[in-house]
Amino acid sequence: MKALLLVIFGVLSVQAFAQKPVRVAVAGLTHGHVGWVFNRSDKKDIELVAIYETNPELVNRFAEKYKLDKKIFYSDLNKMLDEAKPEAVSAFGAISEHITIVKACAPRKIHVMVEKPLATTFADAQEIQALAEKNGIQVLTNFETSWYASNQYVNKLVEDGKLGEIRKVMVNDGHQGPKEIGVSKEFLEILTDPKKNGAGALIDFGCYGANLMTWLLKGERPLSVTAVTHQNKPDIYKNVDDEASIILQYPQAQCIIQSSWNWSFARKDMEVFGNKGYAVAVNATTVRQRFQEKSPEETIKLDPRPAPHTDPFSVLADVVQGRLKLEKNDLYGLAVNVIAVEILDAARESAKSGKTIFLKK
Repeated sequence: MKALLLVIFGVLSVQAFAQKPVRVAVAGLTHGHVGWVFNRSDKKDIELVAIYETNPELVNRFAEKYKLDKKIFYSDLNKMLDEAKPEAVSAFGAISEHITIVKACAPRKIHVMVEKPLATTFADAQEIQALAEKNGIQVLTNFETSWYASNQYVNKLVEDGKLGEIRKVMVNDGHQGPKEIGVSKEFLEILTDPKKNGAGALIDFGCYGANLMTWLLKGERPLSVTAVTHQNKPDIYKNVDDEASIILQYPQAQCIIQSSWNWSFARKDMEVFGNKGYAVAVNATTVRQRFQEKSPEETIKLDPRPAPHTDPFSVLADVVQGRLKLEKNDLYGLAVNVIAVEILDAARESAKSGKTIFLKK
């Protein structure tokens, strides 16, 4: 009886430990998506233990808005990591700061999740990957389109051979413009700074197509990258592009990424054409598909992805605690996102030089 009780107690202890919330710190409050972490009181899988932010105005604004204790705020990143001892950090500052966050977290064995894209330069992306591998941490990159049931459905069609071999992919992302949709002044300052954001619409929305195409092709790199950028609204976006088109050429396929701050309305959609059929991810839960030349097009309505894929912080918690293991070429993973940054780096170089950039083998 005593042995049985010890076994039961042990099982309950393991379960209790597994369900303990992950200690998460936030690094930066300037990114427009940071509000997500404060608006999930219905979920108990993470515990917000600290916030790093150097802007006193932002500290006061967030403390007041979300009724946060000022004691959890830090203006020194390393001090926060050492005193609060988070298990994971979610970065919500400029894209260029991601490398700094990982450099601080990796030696302390603290996992990291960043907002898309992984980095502003291929060199930074490679260094982040090396730090993660050396220190045995996970570095996730969060894209809204990773939550989409439609993209998962289309990818399954590709894997099952329903579309045949991929020949053409078009990924369209963007909105009317960050200023036009009313982002905060701090976020606008990041998005319109070529050093902090890497570029304008090319980086802000071009990253979606680079991420998705690399995922669809299981980590394959393109042969070449050609990009054209433009400023349709130079009076608003003086230092960065607001319009970008990127062509990725592969041995048997081509991808056209259209990223823009000039769409009539916000959009995030993907069209995949194979030699047997096509599928269009219209939005998060709608797909249009056609498989045979004479068959009619049909529209599929999908349920949202199941937990934990309804929320990036739930994904982070499950990865940290081992309930979720990322696939080799997962949308969140380093393998895909390092290549995505390589593509963006080449696209920026192509747009600047007016030439096609051929990637090194």
